[in-house]
Amino acid sequence: MMNNHIEIFDTTLRDGEQSPGFSMNQEEKLQLAHQLERLQVDVIEAGFPIASDGDFETVREISKHITNSTVAALCRTRHKDIDRAAAAVEPAAKPRIHTFIATSDIHMKYKLKKTRDEVLDSAVDAVEHATQYCDDVEFSAEDASRSDPDFLYQIFEEVIKAGAKTINVPDTVGYAMPWEYGNLIKGIKENVPNIDQATLSVHCHNDLGVAVANSLMAIRNGADQVECTINGIGERAGNASLEEIVMAIATRDDDRETKVVTEELVPSSKLLSEITGHNVQPNKAIVGDNAFAHEAGIHQHGVLNNPMTYEIMTPQSVGLESNKIVLGKHSGRFALNKKLQKMGYELEKDELNRVYFKFTQVADEKKKVKESDILDLIIDTLSHQPADGDPKVAG
Repeated sequence: MMNNHIEIFDTTLRDGEQSPGFSMNQEEKLQLAHQLERLQVDVIEAGFPIASDGDFETVREISKHITNSTVAALCRTRHKDIDRAAAAVEPAAKPRIHTFIATSDIHMKYKLKKTRDEVLDSAVDAVEHATQYCDDVEFSAEDASRSDPDFLYQIFEEVIKAGAKTINVPDTVGYAMPWEYGNLIKGIKENVPNIDQATLSVHCHNDLGVAVANSLMAIRNGADQVECTINGIGERAGNASLEEIVMAIATRDDDRETKVVTEELVPSSKLLSEITGHNVQPNKAIVGDNAFAHEAGIHQHGVLNNPMTYEIMTPQSVGLESNKIVLGKHSGRFALNKKLQKMGYELEKDELNRVYFKFTQVADEKKKVKESDILDLIIDTLSHQPADGDPKVAG
């Protein structure tokens, strides 16, 4: 039976911060953690405490302040790592220790230099050790999408027996295709006998541009938790984008829901951009500057009459005040007239035609026509001053 509620595990402060040029100091991470709690994500992965004293102190500070979301700390399967993670999240109202080890043959051979049996023993030992500190332990099989499924079934069964409450299936290098990843999740649901005793989580990277698609396919095949980041930031090409996953579920999936406050999506995106100094591309889904902007005349006509003609969600639902009608070379008379009316001008048909002709000439030369440009057009095109019965400025 599939879970109706999909847990959102945000790793912006851990995996996201590993993006080159996206590092954050303690004050910035704490500020973003508070925003993530306002967003009502289920889990905030606050950092990798063994990495440095600064990361340890930051995770510990976040743990002291966050009360509603679970605070997770990442660690390898070494006892020293686990002890450090446990100390970092100890003040948290809802602490989680998240331990991981690679399970793909290429990682075991060339990185770990361990056999499958050694990796299995290390995973089980790590989970058992972590459960001494808290009940909420998550285990990740790094590079799961390139691992032997039968080995995954075995290691997941054993770590659940050892006390893992969440098992995570990372597409660490963004290798999987949606149909493959969906089948992997389905296989885990069907072949791990005690899988119902744990939350099944997924963590997808975007190297081939399908991290969100993989995450959604995983949900359709039984995943209960999605690990993702604000603006999709993360290692290399990034992680699955939190805002895209949440709004895809809210807009298209009648069977599942998250508890995310979607009106906080744009504020979260903007805060991250402000902190890191990296803006999202204009055409970024949900939070990009053009996500609710319209320049083409046909689109503008439709949206101005009924936004649902070209918008499948409202801008207000993601935290924007309104959509944007952008005047440019593709705009038509209808949108221009609406803009003129907002500016206080009521033009006769022939006057509008004259202004529009001049407008198209300006728009051919400029990427975006500003309100000051339109005022210049009015002055240039209409040869007389506004008077009663003529084009005029309100007020």
